[in-house]
Amino acid sequence: MSNPVLETNAKNFLWASGIEDTFVPQTKVGHRALDEYELMGHYEHWRDDLALLRECKMQGVRWGVPWYRVEPAPGEFDWRWTDQVLPYIVEELGITPIIDLMHYGCPFWLRREFANDQYATAVSHYAEAFARRYHHLIKFYTPLNEPLVNALMCGKRGVWPPYWKGDSGYVRVMLQIVRGVINTVEKIKQVDPSAVIVQVEATGLNRAVRHDLEILAIEDQRRGYLFYDLITGAVNAEHPLYGWLLRNGAAIPALEEVQARRLPIEVLGMNFYPQWSTQQVYIDKKGRLSYRAIEHEGEGFASLIEDYYHRYQVPIMITETSAFGADAVRSRWLAQSVATVKQLREKGVPVIGYTWFPLFTMVDWRYRLGRRPIERYYIDLGLYKRQQEPNASRWQATSLVDQMQRYIQNPEAAIGHCLAPSQLTSESPNP
Repeated sequence: MSNPVLETNAKNFLWASGIEDTFVPQTKVGHRALDEYELMGHYEHWRDDLALLRECKMQGVRWGVPWYRVEPAPGEFDWRWTDQVLPYIVEELGITPIIDLMHYGCPFWLRREFANDQYATAVSHYAEAFARRYHHLIKFYTPLNEPLVNALMCGKRGVWPPYWKGDSGYVRVMLQIVRGVINTVEKIKQVDPSAVIVQVEATGLNRAVRHDLEILAIEDQRRGYLFYDLITGAVNAEHPLYGWLLRNGAAIPALEEVQARRLPIEVLGMNFYPQWSTQQVYIDKKGRLSYRAIEHEGEGFASLIEDYYHRYQVPIMITETSAFGADAVRSRWLAQSVATVKQLREKGVPVIGYTWFPLFTMVDWRYRLGRRPIERYYIDLGLYKRQQEPNASRWQATSLVDQMQRYIQNPEAAIGHCLAPSQLTSESPNP
């Protein structure tokens, strides 16, 4: 492996954070635009925000491009802002960016968003234009963050455009996302064959409150693999979700096309939050199937990572994790999750990076459907908290900054050595 960041030794382990970058700018009656950069003032204060990365000794950053702003009309690009920000990250701060090309939202001109037949073409043309302009600065790309959440919010729950609902909507959005990712990777590789693709998914665990519901938890867990299985060409007639896909609108020729264009996973990015990422199916008081978050201490984190590694046999990066609550709660999860990474690496699981996400205060997604002032939607998951006093500096460091610095400055003690096998890319899972 020629890229040192993909090596498994502690010296080249990538410690990162990220700027929350959800973009859902479209509105309708009762909805507010959700652009985290705008809501948190990042468009104006980007220099100060990103300087925090160097202050806390970070080596990498997950940072997203607002597609709807940089391509305001089809094929017409406005790079004025990114022309300032990206050189600052790379050349002034010396930080390695992992670029989120898509963090949920489409541009206004792409009518019906993921329902548009031209989505996969449009998103890949944007990706190609970005790569041509910035390939001298950027090596790591995430084509689309969290396909599962995207399909859930846009296709099953009908909360984000195109506002489809049900399993059929979920499947339709997921297949559009997969086509877009495949097109995007092909375009990027044409521009820069050495580019590294970090495929990031919302990963989690599914439990059942009793034995007769276990089959539902198993099916939910299988859906969690769906994006990775699709892009690696593992979805065929023998796949356990094949029938479910067909019943919910996936055409056989479409599945065959995806399988034929399969991509290897270069880096598998796992997002996990202890209070939210483990769900239990149960029967509520009205006799209906319901879900609730359990295992708030993240007890299954290690087994989850092992499961994904054994299934796909590729390098793993923790691309998002943090905890909600008091600093002591979050500090405990930071220590526990880093210790878990060390234990796994010593067992031969090639975890090559860790991302505490986000870097600072973000706006809860409930803001989109809410009515209260924005301040009521701030949530503190990051290393820094927003200060409210008029004359105070923008950000206040928490105790987690010093804790993170200690890990970064002594990586061998923090995450140990990894005795990883030489096989570090995979085209298909090992169920």
